[in-house]
Amino acid sequence: MNELTRLDATPISPLALEGVGFSHRGQPLLHPVDLRLTGCHCTLVMGPNGAGKSLLMRLAHGLLAPTTGRVRWEGRPPRQAMVFQRPVLLRRSALANLTYALAIAGTPRRQRKPLAREALARFGLAALEARPARVLSGGEQQRLALARAWLARPEVLFLDEPTSALDPAAIKAVEDAVRDFHRRGTRIVMTSHDLNQARRLADDIVLMADGRLIEHGPSETFFTAPASPEARAFIRGELIW
Repeated sequence: MNELTRLDATPISPLALEGVGFSHRGQPLLHPVDLRLTGCHCTLVMGPNGAGKSLLMRLAHGLLAPTTGRVRWEGRPPRQAMVFQRPVLLRRSALANLTYALAIAGTPRRQRKPLAREALARFGLAALEARPARVLSGGEQQRLALARAWLARPEVLFLDEPTSALDPAAIKAVEDAVRDFHRRGTRIVMTSHDLNQARRLADDIVLMADGRLIEHGPSETFFTAPASPEARAFIRGELIW
């Protein structure tokens, strides 16, 4: 996947994590990480359960403050959005979840439903606009969360295991949506433990294990010539801790 240029030609500021660590009650959950993400790539953060992937995402997105080091954008902070493994949805219809997000963003009332319906259609949910969001299937809920993120016009989209526990058809629908964001010039940072998904989507890969950053590099290099024994083991399907 080649680097893309945003439709408005505005470059996305590099994201730098400098010695970023996180502890809870004196227990280190993330050891100091130095990581720099540039350009409009699709970055997959990989590793076993408990590796620190989700924690790294929350720190990068600004939902948590690091206990050591700092997270900074090397330039203008971009518009961001984040989609979680289990989407947080309101007890309202699919359409109302989107119109509410637009209202919070200050969108004029007359524009909210047309924009929301356009987003639902883009993500294959037009026929479900009146259905309560919380009774949608897992894949439909993820697509609704992606539609809500789309309305925010993010320059950087963080995705935390968005296809976990979904069936193959739902996984494909979510991956197609991620590609749609990327084609529009959105930088993607996504956690996953699925090697085949990484092969399909990733420009570069960050491998984590036991709260440590193990390796970061182009996806092709990661799969053909991994630099660390942990990466070689992970690709073979072995547990790494």
